[in-house]
Amino acid sequence: MAKMQFSIFMAVAFLVFSASTNAKTASPPAPMLPPTPAPAPAPDHVNLTELLSVAGPFHTFLDYLLSSGVIETFQNQANNTEEGITIFVPKDDAFKAQKNPPLSNLTKDQLKQLLLSHALPHYYSLSEFKNLSQSGPVNTFAGGQYALKFTDVSGTVRIETLWTRTKVSSSVFSTDPVAVYQVNRVLLPEAIFGTDVPPMPAPAPAPVVSSPSDSPSADSDEANASSPKSSHKNSAHTLAFAPIAMVVSGLVALFL
Repeated sequence: MAKMQFSIFMAVAFLVFSASTNAKTASPPAPMLPPTPAPAPAPDHVNLTELLSVAGPFHTFLDYLLSSGVIETFQNQANNTEEGITIFVPKDDAFKAQKNPPLSNLTKDQLKQLLLSHALPHYYSLSEFKNLSQSGPVNTFAGGQYALKFTDVSGTVRIETLWTRTKVSSSVFSTDPVAVYQVNRVLLPEAIFGTDVPPMPAPAPAPVVSSPSDSPSADSDEANASSPKSSHKNSAHTLAFAPIAMVVSGLVALFL
């Protein structure tokens, strides 16, 4: 009996000892880590479709961009590149005025290239065109055959192709990475329309304004109107003096 009690005592002591040993050797709790900061919000991208739909009016150009899918190319460049984009947008009146050559004869591929030639794959502020004008023709999205030539004269930016000479008439939007500028004419690339440019029509002659000396004056009219009267008056005087002259002639003949 005593041996059994001793065994139970030893078992209990062993369990207590083991528990205390495990408590001492247990690993300390993991330190508290600071909360992970929330990711930075994505930058606000310029929606080109919305921008062109409310500005301008640029409805014709926007319709062409949407129907050809070029708007997706421009939007991807604006959203996902560090270079940005610069777009030259003709107003609706520019398309209405474009008669020769007509745009209605272009194929789908030619129209797409025409639209792509209205944008540069880089963001340019207006002040940067002064240096850009000294670097020669600048490639557009359509490639080197569709390059544009720029000149800057006292802050007025002019754009030139073989077929087109126009200027940037206003800044629609210009915040890196997107610049949209209004132009007065549709940019016509040589790669589509060739080099046989029709001569510019001669300006209409200025209206001929007659000088006062060439037009009849009141003085001359009065002189012309009065001339018959004076001739009749002179004839009357001549007839009145005719008898007197005859009498004088007769008297002279008698004395002779």
